[in-house]
Amino acid sequence: MRGESSGLIIGIVIGVVIGVLLAISALFCFRYHRKRSQIGNSSSRRAATIPIRANGVDSCSILSDSTLGPESPVKSGRNGKSMWLEGFKRSNVVSASGIPEYSYKDLQKATCNFTTLIGQGAFGPVYKAQMSTGETVAVKVLATDSKQGEKEFQTEVMLLGRLHHRNLVNLVGYCAEKSQHMLVYVYMSKGSLASHLYNESYEALSWDLRVHIALDVARGLEYLHDGAVPPVIHRDIKSSNILLDQSMKARVADFGLSREEMVDKHAANVRGTFGYLDPEYISTRNFTKKSDVYSFGVLLFELIAGRNPQQGLMEYVELAAMNTEGKSGWEEIGDSRLDGNFDVPELNEVAVLAYKCVNRAPKKRPSMRDIVQVLSRILKMRHNKKHHKNSATADEVSIDLEQADTKTPTSEHHRREESTDSAYDTYEV
Repeated sequence: MRGESSGLIIGIVIGVVIGVLLAISALFCFRYHRKRSQIGNSSSRRAATIPIRANGVDSCSILSDSTLGPESPVKSGRNGKSMWLEGFKRSNVVSASGIPEYSYKDLQKATCNFTTLIGQGAFGPVYKAQMSTGETVAVKVLATDSKQGEKEFQTEVMLLGRLHHRNLVNLVGYCAEKSQHMLVYVYMSKGSLASHLYNESYEALSWDLRVHIALDVARGLEYLHDGAVPPVIHRDIKSSNILLDQSMKARVADFGLSREEMVDKHAANVRGTFGYLDPEYISTRNFTKKSDVYSFGVLLFELIAGRNPQQGLMEYVELAAMNTEGKSGWEEIGDSRLDGNFDVPELNEVAVLAYKCVNRAPKKRPSMRDIVQVLSRILKMRHNKKHHKNSATADEVSIDLEQADTKTPTSEHHRREESTDSAYDTYEV
């Protein structure tokens, strides 16, 4: 009897212990699932504020209000730190660059409901915008029916977020909202180089200014080729992609074709603009830095001749090269709008450089670093000539003054003698 009661007690104890363990387990499971549910809801709330691309690429940048002015149009999340970290994990290039994201409403207001059109390209329309901060910017809107434009959007946001140079058009923000993709750039008040070369309403660019513009473009490309990590190949260098600021300083714009080259060096389709394309690239589909050099060479001849590549520029150049033997005599193709107002040796030197850039053999073309050095030397020689000329003029003035000083006493001496003679004459009379 005593044995049975002991067994019963043991069974009860074991049952109680098991029950307690089950209760504790149930409590932990309940709390675990509740926590998971809260995390899921929090993640979905964050996801609602982050624009996701159709192919899964996220190029969102979240900044806290503390980094911005009180009237800034940049959006921020409730939990700035956690959202920034999440954005960093998903798109570290853009988030690390700190590119602000503008709301659709702000850009709609800044562009007067997208009525201030200032340009139209393959990417889409470009509008001038006056922000609430007083800053004037250019808003490039991705064409909604352009699949290539979607790629270009991702390219430009990711690339320009880490590329900064005084001769590149800098990105200052973007918008990815309501199925709209927009890029916000520094506003270049003087427009494109193409408009100054071919629009009669603009005053003709002086030769001096054209060489400075060429050097600005060369420096921008040199940075892309040798300063950026990894190097960037532009792939669409042309006069309409060169923009000028208020001081007529040139900057390289439109990196829409750059990223694809970094991913696939043997893209099936020929990309770029007819007239500027490297023949080697057309035949092999292999685009390299030297392909950019070829396009730059065409641009140099465009600056020299004031003729569009679509209007037979290179045929014109090759015909001139037969007569000049590629060394001198290039002044014959000088832009008629210059009216001969250019330094002939300087024009010939720039033309020789351009001709080397468009060499059929890529290996024989100079690098952008070499080009920068040549153009810098040309401008330095120009400066030295002017300085020497000014010095010579100053010396001539100095000599004239000295001669004048020397003549003055002599004249006075003659006047004194004449005065004495007159006195003598008077005395004698």
